[in-house]
Amino acid sequence: MLYDLAHLSGEHWPLLNLVRYLTFRSGAACLTALVVSFLAGPALIRWLKSMQRQGQPIRADGPERHLIEKKGTPTMGGVLILVAMGISTLLWADLRNRYVWAVLALTLGYGALGFADDYLKLSRRNARGLPGRVKLVGQAAIGLFCAGWIATITHGPLGSGLALPVFKEVLIPLGYAFPIFGALVMMGASNAVNLTDGLDGLAIVPTIIAAGVFALIAYLVGNRIFADYLQLHEVPGVGELGVFCAALVGAGLGFLWFNAPPAAVFMGDTGSLALGGALGAVAVATKHEIVLAIVGGLFVVETVSVIVQVFWFKRTGRRVFLMAPLHHHFEKKGWAEPTIVIRFWIISMILALAGLATLKIR
Repeated sequence: MLYDLAHLSGEHWPLLNLVRYLTFRSGAACLTALVVSFLAGPALIRWLKSMQRQGQPIRADGPERHLIEKKGTPTMGGVLILVAMGISTLLWADLRNRYVWAVLALTLGYGALGFADDYLKLSRRNARGLPGRVKLVGQAAIGLFCAGWIATITHGPLGSGLALPVFKEVLIPLGYAFPIFGALVMMGASNAVNLTDGLDGLAIVPTIIAAGVFALIAYLVGNRIFADYLQLHEVPGVGELGVFCAALVGAGLGFLWFNAPPAAVFMGDTGSLALGGALGAVAVATKHEIVLAIVGGLFVVETVSVIVQVFWFKRTGRRVFLMAPLHHHFEKKGWAEPTIVIRFWIISMILALAGLATLKIR
């Protein structure tokens, strides 16, 4: 919105020319989302508390202390993230850019699925929301649509190709299978963040870190000079997703203000499904799907811990971990919640640096 206004009025108001710069708009988007979160957060939390007298249903088979310490805390706080991010993106992004609309559609679509899941949990007063198959089918349909949309926006072989980190010349043609691959990336990222969201602040900070990394990747990949210098596959127009990612960082920081231990609100599936899907969609658009698995390695490990636990228990009747996902294993071992959360944050930062290193190693 403001980008178009700058083009129309830049000659009369020279200061508006700043809005033409992607770096300025990205910084402004981050700050705008943060301010919106601070302003809207208290009122939204009060409203959620009034609507959810007993708070989010707590798993009966989870860590015992959760039944006491987290009882009564409202959920659906992901609405705050989506509102702040959406307003900021619409204000500062170039709304003629189709990548922005494709990623926004995926994010809001997954957010709507998560909202329905949270609503059913609250209305039924148990930890089961949408049936797993219904959720997966919904994610697959939205993911296929958005991955196909992204493929049509990206011209040439790159539109349906898989780029590999480190190997600068390699582009694996997936053809008509690319939307399926893209949808799987989005679904995997979405459910991985959802599984990680189990302790106060645990999921949101790694998400912020990953969004910051992909804001930089989108900027570099969308800029011909930097893409040539780093020998990356250039994706014209995708740099505008840097504004989206910056808005996600700001909205995440604003949410963390209220989600810091002890949390005043949980993001719920409304937030976790949307945030993971957003990261997956940006990775698909920037052709850095494999780098997402490195940058978001914490989410991958949490997901693998659940898969291993279920697989081994069905085969042997025994558990590999005291409880899955992995953060609950450490809770059962007696680690304090802040210790687990902060150490997982540190791991996320290390993995983010490893992911960024792939941009230079060619």
